[in-house]
Amino acid sequence: MRKLHILLFLLMSICAKAQIGEHRNDLSIGVNGGYILSNVGFTPKVNQGFHGGMTAGLSFRYVCEKYFNTICSVQAEVNYSKIGWKEDILDINDGPVINKITGMPEEYSRTINYIQIPVFAHLAWGKEKKGFNFFFQAGPQMGIYMSEKTDMNFNFADRNTTDRVSNVVAQDTMAIENKFDYGIAAGLGIEYSHPKLGHFQLEGRYYYGLGNIYGDSKKDYFSKSNYGNIVIKLTYLFDIVRTKNN
Repeated sequence: MRKLHILLFLLMSICAKAQIGEHRNDLSIGVNGGYILSNVGFTPKVNQGFHGGMTAGLSFRYVCEKYFNTICSVQAEVNYSKIGWKEDILDINDGPVINKITGMPEEYSRTINYIQIPVFAHLAWGKEKKGFNFFFQAGPQMGIYMSEKTDMNFNFADRNTTDRVSNVVAQDTMAIENKFDYGIAAGLGIEYSHPKLGHFQLEGRYYYGLGNIYGDSKKDYFSKSNYGNIVIKLTYLFDIVRTKNN
């Protein structure tokens, strides 16, 4: 948390420092939406694929400076996101485990709903007013737990423990313990800007959780249980305040 606070402080200092480039005072707001592929880094290991879920919310950007060819800004979001994990329940031959009651491959996934708030240092190169630019952004992200849902096609008491290659199943019946999530996110993307139409962004992003969803003390079952998210996102921004150029 101390490292996260330091990073957030440095991020907020970007536009507060003395201007040494061309001053900007551009404020834009808009909406975003996308798709998240997520999993949880459990120790002991839990075999997983990717859990798919939607994300959508509000976006805000303040452009403060153009330093040589770099457009410097702070961009933030407030999103409602569905993340979690989806287990690969395998036998010793890496095939699916068949439930002896239903005769179907056993399936288990957990969906956890969050309000996610990323705050980015946003650096762009290319056209500023009309045309395309390429951008990189990175910064801290916080998540506030809202709810969770379990999807499984078998009764937990009737699971096939005989054929499973892994006996790590504690997570299947454990509710999320830590309701506050935090970590680091970074992304690359392209943006098209038009003076009348606004700004359109397409971005690929990765989030690495620094916190654990379960307790990680010596008495707890998991020593690590942090999120990893791959996000594909579209964002639309329109200008509220725009720098007046000579």
